Amino acid sequence: MRDFIEQLGSKAVSTFKNISGFWAFCLKCLREFLMGSFFNRAAFDILVMQIFFTAYQLLNFFVVLSAVFGSIFIGIVFQTVKSIGLVQYLGNIIMGVVVLEFSPLITVVLLALRSSSAVNSEIAVMKVNREIDALESFGIDPVIYLFLPRIISFIISVTILSSLFAIIVLFSGFIFSSIIFEMSAGIFSEMITKSISVFDIIIFYMKTIVFGFFISVIPLYNGWKTQYRSTDIPVSVLRGMMGVFMSIVLVEVVSLVARFFLNSL
Repeated sequence: MRDFIEQLGSKAVSTFKNISGFWAFCLKCLREFLMGSFFNRAAFDILVMQIFFTAYQLLNFFVVLSAVFGSIFIGIVFQTVKSIGLVQYLGNIIMGVVVLEFSPLITVVLLALRSSSAVNSEIAVMKVNREIDALESFGIDPVIYLFLPRIISFIISVTILSSLFAIIVLFSGFIFSSIIFEMSAGIFSEMITKSISVFDIIIFYMKTIVFGFFISVIPLYNGWKTQYRSTDIPVSVLRGMMGVFMSIVLVEVVSLVARFFLNSL
């Protein structure tokens, strides 16, 4: 019994230290961002390269994926709406479910699978090879040089790609509405405009920013905290990806509650 209590206490202390260390890391990144410490040529070059890797290299595949999945999902939604006779709620369904929820969620999951794991592995390898220690020995802050450019690039990439996904989905919605409901472009545009509020747009972009922040800062932190052993790299990546997907679920739930609360005012 005593051993069990000691193990439980040790795990609780370790978990608390890890959580407090993570939020201290987030606050340090935010402080350096607000101070503008990363505004230098080296950090800017890393930012551009990371945006190229995170968003631009994925662009062709992302557009095809958005068109295919968006069209399939829109087609299913439209057929379902038509079969159960809820055409009057079509605009609310398109904007509330497909555009505001489906597009950022698919985008962030795709970027998490592709880029978050890569960033986690990259920083973990740098930690094991003591490259981060070498930077610190030369007086270079890894938060400014390594972490902030990647965080900003993820936020920009998630926001842009989510917006692109939403545009593609809306275009697919117009095509299917003209085929299934024989709806003109003017009627479709008016229906969409009436189905969205300023609060919805604000929450959409706030959610993409928060998504981009967490799917970058969590793998960065876990990579930075990797032990000096090569065998700890996959453990760090696994821990980071678990944290990323937990944060995605949490942000999605909070955004749904916020939308419901603001729309009910």
